[in-house]
Amino acid sequence: MTKKEYVPRLKKYYMETIIPEMMKKFNFENQMQVPKLEKVVINIGVSEARENIKALDMAVVELGAITGQKPQIRKTKKSISNFKIRKDMPIAAKVTLRRDNMYEFTDKLISITIPRMRDFRGLELKGFDMHGNYNLGLKDQYIFPEIDVDKSDKPRGMNITFVTSTKNIAESMEFLKLIGIPFKKQ
Repeated sequence: MTKKEYVPRLKKYYMETIIPEMMKKFNFENQMQVPKLEKVVINIGVSEARENIKALDMAVVELGAITGQKPQIRKTKKSISNFKIRKDMPIAAKVTLRRDNMYEFTDKLISITIPRMRDFRGLELKGFDMHGNYNLGLKDQYIFPEIDVDKSDKPRGMNITFVTSTKNIAESMEFLKLIGIPFKKQ
């Protein structure tokens, strides 16, 4: 007897529903032509880390709790005296999610986190770049259920980038709609 392998809910939905629907809609001949999520990148910039390194430590802990993966600390590339930044100063935290972790995070974002946003009317369509990737900016991390508001020092914004395999904005938009990302009505 073999063990039954766990497949994330969104990945299963992608394989069973999204692939046939995209093939029918865009007349793809092969299922390998259908767009797919390649990775999800979450980035938190912590500008107050210039004076207080504990703020960056707190951001790293919170980002780790949100994603379930240890964040990478990003350093500045050059000095900018007007912003009081020196070269190689730690200033941000970043996580790149792939494979099952990516599907789990995206499913949690769509089904739990986004509905908790206050006065939500849909995500902006302006977030697409010319390569079919979608950027989403969040104002604070408190909408994630993993964050304890009492232990957190302050709200921090974050950028979430969905990197897709398509180079076409229309295909990418339709793909992300099928996944369940709620865009504003046009």
